[in-house]
Amino acid sequence: MAEREPVPIVGSYAVSALGRGVDAQLAGVLAGTPAFRPVRRFDTTGRRVTVAATLPDVGTLPDELADAIDAACRAAGLDAAARAESALLLATHGGPLSQPVAFADDRSRTGPDGGLASGADVEVPALAGHLARRCGLGGPTRTYTSACVSASTAVADAATMIGRGDVARVVVAAGYLVEPDQFALFDAGRALAADGAVRPFSAGRQGLLLGDGVAAVVLESAGAARRRGGTPVATVCGWGRAGDAYHPCQPDPQGRGLARAVRAALRRAGLEAAAVGYVNANATGTGFSDASEAAALRLALGDLAGRVPVSSTKSVHGHALEASGLLELVVTVQALRHGKLPVNAGWLGPDEACPLDVVTDAPRPVTTPHALTLNAAFGGANTALLVGAP
Repeated sequence: MAEREPVPIVGSYAVSALGRGVDAQLAGVLAGTPAFRPVRRFDTTGRRVTVAATLPDVGTLPDELADAIDAACRAAGLDAAARAESALLLATHGGPLSQPVAFADDRSRTGPDGGLASGADVEVPALAGHLARRCGLGGPTRTYTSACVSASTAVADAATMIGRGDVARVVVAAGYLVEPDQFALFDAGRALAADGAVRPFSAGRQGLLLGDGVAAVVLESAGAARRRGGTPVATVCGWGRAGDAYHPCQPDPQGRGLARAVRAALRRAGLEAAAVGYVNANATGTGFSDASEAAALRLALGDLAGRVPVSSTKSVHGHALEASGLLELVVTVQALRHGKLPVNAGWLGPDEACPLDVVTDAPRPVTTPHALTLNAAFGGANTALLVGAP
């Protein structure tokens, strides 16, 4: 696997229960105050768990995605011509959307007002097209519905497309808003934390909690960014993907798939394990997956695994499913830029199955310019993104 030139990130935006914008995300993860609260968006009567990290006054998912794409493009300084040359990769839940789409500029499947009929079932590929037209993106579109690695897979593909010269610029967008169907499935499966707290890598952890997440980033070739005066906020230096093929739901206890993804990201970047100064872990606060991730880090980083600072920002903003990889990438980039590492909230004490240097109590200073952000999904899919400060 050959070393590649890092791909600049030139604009970003994110929304979660921590607030709107990249500054709100950074402030929230550094404060380490979890954003979980009783769900008011739908009825949770009869549910085992009734909390999630939801943002009040949130719009529909299509509208939130469009706003995020626009904001990221503005942050990147893209004019109409640059947008028209940009591809869109969209990560969100597969199948018909549960929320209606009504874009007035779309004449397909129209209602009386010329927009999409209220309540229309809109498939994700159609939504990608709507968003591209609404936001002025004229390049190719692609959709990702591969569960919790959807967004990170999209970022890896965007970097690959730019690296081999297929396109000069890609907007990656992802979104998940806590809704009743997925909430019910996770609750019925007893995956949600009954004590209302996410405790990654900690003794006494009981499970995950869901959270809103909508994000967009603009990746651009270094040459294209220089020609139009774009300023990188970070770079995607390497990426890796690997499967476990171990179990439909449980990860490989030895973490071999995730370890391969980490090693691949380092090889692509041409860096040794010692270059990694922080890991924003996938850790969801569940017993099996956190222990497996700790094992993966030991396999991939060797003796350094116990000395590299690790935290999972899901402990604060919750698990945004398909959008997790992009929300966590934005958070990791902001942490590197501002020189402070996020807190791992919910900590009760060490677990011998997770012998890692977990960031607890207070943020730590950044000591190297590179960080990993990891994601894993049911079915054994694993991704690793290696990002660097500009």
